[in-house]
Parts: sequence; structure tokens; C-alpha cells
Amino acid sequence: MKDENRGLYQSIGERVKEKREQAGYTQEKLADLIGVSTQYLSTLERGIVGTSIPTMIRICDVLQVSCDYIMMGREDKNDISDVLKRLEYLTPGQMSVVEHGINVLLEAMEMTGADH
Repeated sequence: MKDENRGLYQSIGERVKEKREQAGYTQEKLADLIGVSTQYLSTLERGIVGTSIPTMIRICDVLQVSCDYIMMGREDKNDISDVLKRLEYLTPGQMSVVEHGINVLLEAMEMTGADH
């Protein structure tokens, strides 16, 4: 690996690992979902290797994160599209629980007069 890429690969790997853990996936599960070996994902997360654009897109799609965040560390906190994409992977039963939770939160906010 070229020295100039080492820091970039390490940063990308750290962000992939961070988002994988936030999503609750093991390396084995994420590797399976994106179609790579667990060993490859491990080396990617440790910054030893880079990745192809198609693999990067699959990682971002499954983890519901922008490529801009994984590659550059930039994240738009006001964009709910990542949340919506994550909801697509829920089962109907899980979606029902999420909907109920949202309704409870909205009712609580109305009762307290919360405006954020």
C-alpha cells in the first residue's frame, strides 16, 4: 500500500466499522450482506486495503449511510433519507413497533407542548 493512501484507508475503515457497529451487524453479517468475505471486510475496517466503488455503494446501502460520510467523514444531520432507507429493511412486525413508538413520542410531545 502506498503511504499516501494509508491514512485514507484507515479513516474509511474506521467509519465503516463505526456504522456497522451502530447498525448492530457483526463483520460476518455485513460481509454476507455486501457479498464479500469476512476476512476482506476485516482488512478493510483495519485500513489495510481500499475498496471498489461497487463494494462501497453496497456498504453504504446496507448501512444506510452516505458515501460522502464513509469516504470523507461528512454527514448531513438534517437529512432523514438514511433513516428512511434503514426502515426498508424492517419486517412488517418491526415496522409496526417503530410506528407505535413514533406515535407514542408524537403524542408525548403534543402533551408537553414540545416544539422540537
